[in-house]
Amino acid sequence: MALFEIQNFSFTYPKAQEPALKKISFSLEEGELFLLSGASGSGKTTLLRQLKPAIAPYGKRQGAVLYEGRPVEELEKRRAALEIGFVFQSPDAQIVTDRVSSELAFGLENAGVPPEEIRRRVAEMAGFFGIEGWYHKAIEALSGGQRQMLNLASVMVMNPKVLILDEPTNGLDPVGIEELRELIRSFPSKGITVILSSHILTEVQQIADHIGIISEGVLGYEGVLHAEENLEKLFMDIVKKNRKEM
Repeated sequence: MALFEIQNFSFTYPKAQEPALKKISFSLEEGELFLLSGASGSGKTTLLRQLKPAIAPYGKRQGAVLYEGRPVEELEKRRAALEIGFVFQSPDAQIVTDRVSSELAFGLENAGVPPEEIRRRVAEMAGFFGIEGWYHKAIEALSGGQRQMLNLASVMVMNPKVLILDEPTNGLDPVGIEELRELIRSFPSKGITVILSSHILTEVQQIADHIGIISEGVLGYEGVLHAEENLEKLFMDIVKKNRKEM
């Protein structure tokens, strides 16, 4: 059984004349690293947010989004919170406390995890992400790259089965991009399914084993990209084709 299965799914925002997503179908297996690529406004974020009920946008839905064979909107809130992690494009859109230590513990506290378990998991995650040096700092003292790393650590401390990253390299310098890319590359080997979006294909193409290209709300390509294929050319061909059909 696929971990996620999207079946002929369309979505229209309230008062919009055209759907933001149009008859999208694909599936994701456990441990995959899936790259969703497309230009700004193509529907990437709208699609990713359909995978986590708590942040799914309001509007008209057609088709189905299944998680382990069950409609994702029917998942228990606690299970969805623990198993499906989401890192937003803007670091400041996700941070809810004023200190690094509090931010790392926030999700676990809300999920009712025992205090001793929270302390253990927070310490492990701080070490894994190299946060020890700024663990006691105020959020306002962090750089943009540190805030993004904190958001990722705050999601990973929940031990999710799925990690969804919306344009995770936005605002990072080349060193930060490389560090984040190496972290992301390690997650599938731990059994974590990774779904990330990016409009800069060269940053993450080499670590993905499953790729989708979305344009004007249409999934124009989905599958395994062969080494001899030019992803940039494929992307531009899909954009041109969709614009001609509009």
